[in-house]
Amino acid sequence: MKSWTLFASATALVALLAGGCSTLDERQREWIFQPSDRSWGNSEAMTEGMEHVWIDFDSKVTGRPARLHGLWLGGAPESADTPVLLYLHGARYNVAGSAPRMRRMHELGFSVLAIDYRGFGKSSKALPSEDSAREDARAAWIWLAARHPKQHRYIFGHSLGGAIGIDLAAQVNDESGTIVESTFTSIADVVSSFKWGWLPFGPLITQRFEAISKVKNIGAPLLVVHGSADSLINPTLGRKLYEAATVPKQFVLVEGGSHHSTGSIGEAQYRSALAQLFRMKQPNVMAAQEGAPAQPAASEKLRDAAAAALPHKI
Repeated sequence: MKSWTLFASATALVALLAGGCSTLDERQREWIFQPSDRSWGNSEAMTEGMEHVWIDFDSKVTGRPARLHGLWLGGAPESADTPVLLYLHGARYNVAGSAPRMRRMHELGFSVLAIDYRGFGKSSKALPSEDSAREDARAAWIWLAARHPKQHRYIFGHSLGGAIGIDLAAQVNDESGTIVESTFTSIADVVSSFKWGWLPFGPLITQRFEAISKVKNIGAPLLVVHGSADSLINPTLGRKLYEAATVPKQFVLVEGGSHHSTGSIGEAQYRSALAQLFRMKQPNVMAAQEGAPAQPAASEKLRDAAAAALPHKI
């Protein structure tokens, strides 16, 4: 919540005192993305066994070469039946901070590629924007499709990454489905959902992330997941995003889930939704049914402790 309070204050102050639109735009990009090369806590330890990935491309947004750093968590060996997932994280911390969620999605049956947008982690140093993040997601999707052409490919976005994911899904036509967690309809709607939302910030917002208009253009099934106790992004925004979609879809409300704990608390609901909407087989569940443990207890404790320690971020 603090980050959004700062964003609102900065927006108002800059609107009143700054002389140019470019400064206003830069301040919004800083407060929305909060780009950093830091990871939280001991999340770096959670990346053990993940492969480092580098994606190079020429940026049409900046007119300069760009490089993205990512983490790959795949099966060994990986079969053509294994679905692959592009993971798009939220604001503030680098891709290592997404390692616990990456492992959770891997346990749900996906091979996972997570990337840092430019300005985060080891990716190209730059102040990210809606346009550059959109371009980064598209570059990662092209990379994933080139290396895994036979697998079903899915898009996943958490919070701000959900809006970026919706935009990507509206652009491409080769995704098998899209999953968004703790995300929103637009930045303007997020601002309006707070107690000071009656203030006229709308016309000043340059980084709009209008997921509500773009979700109507996606062509594959959509899963929207939200925690009932999310104090950062109101669950009603997730519901509105779901209602605006015209493809086969499902909305999952995780009781007691916060902005950072929904995936952990709602894992069983995730499994059920993936099976119902995407017809995904759940290998861990099948193994458990055959008498084998789905996951070592120590690993579960480490993973859940890491997820619980996740800081609030967009």
